[in-house]
Amino acid sequence: MSGAPVWPGGARAAVSITVDNLGEAAEIELGLRAADEPRGDHYSVTTALPIVIDALAAARLSATFFIEGVNAETYPDALIEIDDAGHEVAYHAWCHEDWSTLDADAEAANLDRGLAALREIDIEVVGFRPPGGRLTPRTLELLESRGLRHCSPAGSAAGIDGVVVLPFAWPAVDAFHVLPTFAALREHVTGDSEAGGADAVCAALLQSVDDAIADGGHATLVLHTWMIELELDAVRDVLAHVRAAVDDRELWAAPCRDVAAWMVRHAESFGETPQLDDTSWTG
Repeated sequence: MSGAPVWPGGARAAVSITVDNLGEAAEIELGLRAADEPRGDHYSVTTALPIVIDALAAARLSATFFIEGVNAETYPDALIEIDDAGHEVAYHAWCHEDWSTLDADAEAANLDRGLAALREIDIEVVGFRPPGGRLTPRTLELLESRGLRHCSPAGSAAGIDGVVVLPFAWPAVDAFHVLPTFAALREHVTGDSEAGGADAVCAALLQSVDDAIADGGHATLVLHTWMIELELDAVRDVLAHVRAAVDDRELWAAPCRDVAAWMVRHAESFGETPQLDDTSWTG
């Protein structure tokens, strides 16, 4: 960033709470569920999503939900509920495909299919997060050509490159501290492959918020619907910390779409190139 950015209300920093995944999509892509198995009654929708929405409402915070496009067909009412609650619905590939592995035709087709499906239920999407955390060399230009305004891959510094890029750091992802599949990435990032569980989720997300306040930047926190019961106390503590910082006017908490709009309006404060991370839990 060029100089200290001025966030709304004189806040010292900004944070976006984000929530990834819905329904059966990720399980299908990872081979944990057959594509032809019945859909429509997934735990992440029937049980977890109401808990997430209630926790956000209790903290008086709005989030960005990065959701696979197939859910517009399987769970349209759930997506409309998220939208009606004042949260942002953004795109997370059609069925959680590892985005960085798609060729040019598949990448464009995937994006267009998802955006069309979401428009069918009257949800206009302006943001995108790539499953796996990595973009292709074409992604930012493709997003801009389709009218999207922000993107949230893995990385360390926000900026504007055609679209606003609001990266997430791996330690600010709840699953990073819990799942065995993240062991190699934990070893790479922290030097320790051991999972820390919900306590580590809480500590890392709180640290991410405090670091943003200290340096005047933007933090992206990443939660997953299907993990909420495992980490509910930790998530409540993090949301309460964010709420307190907002009330103290140290922090501006907003969905990614609002942060992107602010950054575009104050582009002179965000002139540096976004810093991305080419590591991924997918290998």
